[in-house]
Amino acid sequence: MKKLLLLFISLGLSCTSVFAVDATFKISKDVEQRTRIAVVDGSAVQNNKVFKIFLADLRISGHFLADQTHHKADMTSNFIPPSLKNKEYILKYNFTQSSSTRLVVRLLKASTGAEVFKKSYGIPNRAKTPFLIHKAVSDINKILKYADISWINRYIVYATYTSSGRSEIHLSDYTFNYRKTIIKGGLNLFPKWADSKQRSIYYTSYRGLKPTLYKLNIYSGAKSKIISSEGMLVCSDVSKNGSKLLLTMAPHGQADIYELNLATRSKTRVTKFAGIDVNGRYANNEKSVVFVSNRLGYPNIFKKAIHSSAASKVVYHGRNNNACDAHGNTIIYSSRESSSTFGGNTFNIYLSSLSTGSTKTLTTTGSNQFPRFSQSGDVVLFLKQRGNRTSVGYTNLTSLQSLLFPFNGKKIQSIDW
Repeated sequence: MKKLLLLFISLGLSCTSVFAVDATFKISKDVEQRTRIAVVDGSAVQNNKVFKIFLADLRISGHFLADQTHHKADMTSNFIPPSLKNKEYILKYNFTQSSSTRLVVRLLKASTGAEVFKKSYGIPNRAKTPFLIHKAVSDINKILKYADISWINRYIVYATYTSSGRSEIHLSDYTFNYRKTIIKGGLNLFPKWADSKQRSIYYTSYRGLKPTLYKLNIYSGAKSKIISSEGMLVCSDVSKNGSKLLLTMAPHGQADIYELNLATRSKTRVTKFAGIDVNGRYANNEKSVVFVSNRLGYPNIFKKAIHSSAASKVVYHGRNNNACDAHGNTIIYSSRESSSTFGGNTFNIYLSSLSTGSTKTLTTTGSNQFPRFSQSGDVVLFLKQRGNRTSVGYTNLTSLQSLLFPFNGKKIQSIDW
């Protein structure tokens, strides 16, 4: 039990650089169903990173088949060269940076050169350049009336270990090209978004005598204490309206799931097992929770109604399923596939339906951890380690398009988006 608790607190990955598509994902959507598009750079000074972010956004949307060539041409011209006439659209952009950052995009019909969309974007903070690109692509996606991809505009919040007993909490865009440290000093772990608009986070501080949960407004810096507890304290989920939290607490020595009503500050003990229950996630319209438990002698995924005592096993694959997330009646979880004592182990991500029990494998190689649903439930985030390479991975569950981005930094302790 101590090993499971230690795993829950300290699991992290050392990181090196890689940028590639995860070959373990089968690309099953017919390419003819995706819109063929070419990206044309009309900037006076070309920036290859900007071009790559455009390609990443178009790919992970699942709606576009983008030409990989970095085309360069006049931004203002409507002329379409014959070599690009086989595309449906041409996305032209002009990117400039001086005292501020400006991006102008034009979407043209490849067959006629007719302009479909034009918009200018600006931001004073040069570091936030990736968000300009994400917003432009999500706007183009919306203009073409494709399914919403606004998740690419959201922040990711994550914690990294910096040294023994010390950590930091950071913000990034989904590609990790933008990064900002928002909390440093001491041991601060388990950041969790407090609201759908991403204005505040919850996190656990180990600065005092007891672990303490705080709420921090990332814009104003305002901080408030929520609760303290002996042992461990983690906010693992937030209700849709933000009024309740699922907490992992161990006031009596063993970890259990509690629900905290923020208005009344009253706690409901959801699990009462003489072992370890952690990582609670709301399911079934917040009437139930799914969680990780060792009640069978090994970590697995269980489900129970919040106001019922009965818990049922919901995963029948593997004997070491140590992380999960839920969206509606669908769960994702990480399962250990090997049992190496001294070498690296393979962990794969699985997608499963709570109503039908059907299961789909999302990865087949490497060590894949921290699976997280996007707010819409259409995309899954995870961390992949393969050999000495660690990346942040995404898969679009509709198109099965996937991407990996490098993470060059300290060991990640936990992540949320």
